[in-house]
Amino acid sequence: MSTIAERSTIPALIRNIVSHIHPDNQTFMIHKVKETWVEISYHEALEKIDAISAWFLSVGIKKGDRLALIIENGPDYVYYDQALQQIGAINTSIYPTLSENEIEYILNDSEARTIITGNPFLCRKVLKIANNCPSLMYVIPAFDDYQKFTEKLQLNARVIGFKHVIEEGKDLIPQFSYAINAAREAVEPSDLSCLIYTSGTTGTPKGVMLSHYNLVENCRTSLLQLPIIEKTDLFLSFLPLSHVFERTATYYICLTMGCQIAFAQSLDLLARNMAEVKPTVMCCVPRLLERIHDRAMKNGLSAGGVKTKIFKWALAVGRKRRLASETGRNPGVLLSLQLKLAEKLVFSKIKEKTGGRLKVLLSGGGALPKNIGEFFGDIGIKLLEGFGLTETSPVMAVTENDRIIYGTVGRIIPGIEVAIQNVDTRQIYTIQTHDNFNPDFTSEEGEIIVRGHCVMQGYWKKPEETAAVIDADSWLHTGDIGRFLRGNLQITDRLKNMLVNAYGKNVYPTPVENNYLKSPKIEQVFLIGDKREYITAIVVPSREALQEEFKFGDDFFEKPDIFIDDKAVTDWIAQDIKRLSTELAKFERIKNFKVKRNPFSMEAGEITPTLKAKRKVIEKKYADAIDDLYLQETEED
Repeated sequence: MSTIAERSTIPALIRNIVSHIHPDNQTFMIHKVKETWVEISYHEALEKIDAISAWFLSVGIKKGDRLALIIENGPDYVYYDQALQQIGAINTSIYPTLSENEIEYILNDSEARTIITGNPFLCRKVLKIANNCPSLMYVIPAFDDYQKFTEKLQLNARVIGFKHVIEEGKDLIPQFSYAINAAREAVEPSDLSCLIYTSGTTGTPKGVMLSHYNLVENCRTSLLQLPIIEKTDLFLSFLPLSHVFERTATYYICLTMGCQIAFAQSLDLLARNMAEVKPTVMCCVPRLLERIHDRAMKNGLSAGGVKTKIFKWALAVGRKRRLASETGRNPGVLLSLQLKLAEKLVFSKIKEKTGGRLKVLLSGGGALPKNIGEFFGDIGIKLLEGFGLTETSPVMAVTENDRIIYGTVGRIIPGIEVAIQNVDTRQIYTIQTHDNFNPDFTSEEGEIIVRGHCVMQGYWKKPEETAAVIDADSWLHTGDIGRFLRGNLQITDRLKNMLVNAYGKNVYPTPVENNYLKSPKIEQVFLIGDKREYITAIVVPSREALQEEFKFGDDFFEKPDIFIDDKAVTDWIAQDIKRLSTELAKFERIKNFKVKRNPFSMEAGEITPTLKAKRKVIEKKYADAIDDLYLQETEED
């Protein structure tokens, strides 16, 4: 149980740990330096944090100033963030994948005074636009040998290495120690902690203003619903800290509970890092879980003979255990014995890939297909799903440890209200809280709206946009469609994603797309059909499955043709589309589709950093191909 009281602040969290949870020589962070995992204690971290704060104060940084970060996950992010938070400055994190123009916009909109940059690639992006950012005083590379990128540049901002900042700051601590402590005491829960710019699927980025109270209370109340998280846990962090989900659900949760954080080297090395670090908790996104599921199913089903029979048997045993648990029944003697054998022969081998100690996965950042959740439940890995927005700090609901209903995102967290509102009439069907929870309650479907401690202060310098989403009664309109199912919140789709076909039928793309994503042949699906007579799609095949089936080389994916015009490939994918279509209503089924050679990407501006499709961008970019889908003849159902 967390020792954090209500109305605390971010800089109070780490001090609370060394005062009430762990001695300061306890390991706080773990990261890999060359080939060795290095541990960092709270004492070492606090020394560097105070040094950076002293340097900030020495160059005139004051409470309320915005300080930017464009840097990979790691201890440097934590040092910089904690140092600015404890003097009342505001964290303005920037997604590393954003373009130079988008970085320039955020730096100017926030009037950021400093920016720490990660690798040379990120640093060069910032240096190119630094002179277009008049508020920027310092560019702070967090790597050695940065001078070779700056020696020929005429910059208005000063460039200083992060190591040099820390070295200078250590010498300044005696001079600024009192000022640092006073500044930390002066930080109020209502003060702004961070600006998080939502990329959005359309329009200009908006800076979401989150207070210390928003973030700390979100951690505190979420943990009331997650007693499975303990101070002895080790989190492995790989999702970007520039996004609110990882920052709150890993970094700040660890600071609230006293858990350790290990930083993965990269997504490509995640599997290796999991095996090395052996985490007990991880935050993840649905796509990663889908890949783990697909790989496990492929290995199990392709083994052949007795091994495949054992794999199928083990999953069936796991399913019986899961269903018994969901209905409150004990597994019984025979099933318990079968489970021990299934664990030894199958489940333990899958779990070894995660390090063997993983007790819980926390999924967020998108809708989790029901079958994926059930798979992890079947093999005995607890998968808890949460829901929220950047604008809600982010958690609004999270699955309870002892009451998992797959296909829902859990119970409303304490201290907030969540309502379901009719999209057309604005009638509120129901208002649910943590306290009035009823496991038998099911509501009508509508827009999900929320009010309470998790709701943002507004959008930075955008009062009209703020008023458009927070109404006069303080309800934040999420733009998500959903309902309550057996007391838990269930998400249907985004309001703006809804397709209305030519006959007036509403089609929510996300659950339909997730249905087709059950196919191991399919990597991405983009549904089309607004104001059209039937549904079509752009389908991106799994590169691995495609290469395995057709023996294509890497050069196949480098061809200039955007779409694959190969009947054998189309027929191969059509087999699964036809099979999976039977699970949908006729008006939801894909009639025609095109096969895109390579995935939709952030670099091409087609998806957001949280992997949501930019619908208008994609529809405009591939308009000719989409029109062609409606000129083709279709088979009758």
